[in-house]
Amino acid sequence: MSHDVVDTQVSPSGTLEVLSRAEVASLLDRSQGGLHALFRNCALAVLNCGNELDDGKELLERYESFAIRLLRRERGIKLDIQGAPASAFVDGKMIAGIREHLFAVLRDVVYVWDEIRGNPRFDAATPEAVTDAVFHILRNAGILKPMEDTNLVVCWGGHSISREEYDYSKYVGYELGLRGLDICTGCGPGAMKGPMKGAAIAHAKQRIGGRYLGFSEPGIIASESPNPIVNALVIFPDIEKRLEAFVRVGHGIVVFPGGVGTAEEILYLLGILLHPDNAGLPLPVVFSGPRSAAGYFERIDRFIGETLGSAAQRLYKIVIDDAPGVARELKSGVQTVRDFRKSRHDAYNFNWLLHVDGEFQQPFRPTHEAMRGLDLHRNQPGHRLAAALRRAFSGIVAGNVKADGIREIERHGPFEIHGDAAIMQPLDELLASFVVQQRMKLPGKEYNPCYRVVR
Repeated sequence: MSHDVVDTQVSPSGTLEVLSRAEVASLLDRSQGGLHALFRNCALAVLNCGNELDDGKELLERYESFAIRLLRRERGIKLDIQGAPASAFVDGKMIAGIREHLFAVLRDVVYVWDEIRGNPRFDAATPEAVTDAVFHILRNAGILKPMEDTNLVVCWGGHSISREEYDYSKYVGYELGLRGLDICTGCGPGAMKGPMKGAAIAHAKQRIGGRYLGFSEPGIIASESPNPIVNALVIFPDIEKRLEAFVRVGHGIVVFPGGVGTAEEILYLLGILLHPDNAGLPLPVVFSGPRSAAGYFERIDRFIGETLGSAAQRLYKIVIDDAPGVARELKSGVQTVRDFRKSRHDAYNFNWLLHVDGEFQQPFRPTHEAMRGLDLHRNQPGHRLAAALRRAFSGIVAGNVKADGIREIERHGPFEIHGDAAIMQPLDELLASFVVQQRMKLPGKEYNPCYRVVR
């Protein structure tokens, strides 16, 4: 099957407009080295915006002839692109937002990554060093601007959701925007796009120049191409640094319906908040959806209660079919966050007081051996069990949509997940409900499970 493509050359927009000769030489050298394939794949994902595709392997195969390279010029750099998806262009000209995203990829993948990974100062052996790396990536991207207030709401939810759920996420975003709150999401479609779209309309009515932050990473970006509403895109080296960035910069969190990726985010958040060092640290968390999603959140809440207990259930509120109520809850909650930060002399733009254990920071590579070896047993503190459950869901995400994970499943068959029967049963039931509700893949696509729960 053929797909329309475009060849073009583009100059920087939004970032990297002014570079020294030494910086240009450095970028050229790095782009042609080991990072070139990574840069190419992330750039292709950005250019694929708007296409209904949530399979990283299929994207790479569909545009196999896609090529991108850096050109040196006196004023800096230019990108030479061959075989780009035509959906990124209007009348032969690249959409401005996509052009900005393209150079954000260059900034983060080719430049920042090499600086972070090659610098002993950011040695991943200590939690403090990882947090410092997250901070520097965000600062380099221009995210950590001086703030006088706390107004950034992180919105999580699935890319494969119903039209009703999408419209509701947009309504919540609208109510948040009317109250002067900005939006940060995983930058993709579905429940990541809806809140931004709603907030953009509300901000226009209130004459507010809103911020719409999108955080992604190479493994997921191909299945969740950034939507053009995002006006500040950041690509992190792995899912763990991406998740830490969400909880460090957000002043409140709304969770919409989703699948295994959303469950991974929930478990990451609850695991951190369950740690004794974070007791009493305010962070408003609301699970919300339309009336039709009530059963979905009842099942999520039951799973959390059966695995992590009532202490975890007390860390969030469930609000059904009440977008203004969600916005009021967040507006009040972020004010509490502001008062707390002010009293503790903590920064408004980065939550330094939050304790994040190394088990939530070290990248998890979902191989069959690693998935079989997960410690899914009750004889451990709740935050450690949450960390292990988070890895289980992360592995399923990889098997569902990430190119490397899909290849792993093709070679060796489904992942096997072992653990206590009291954990495996609710886990199996939750995953089965995601399959029935078509939350594993985009609607209309057949789903072949990449996992097998062993009771």
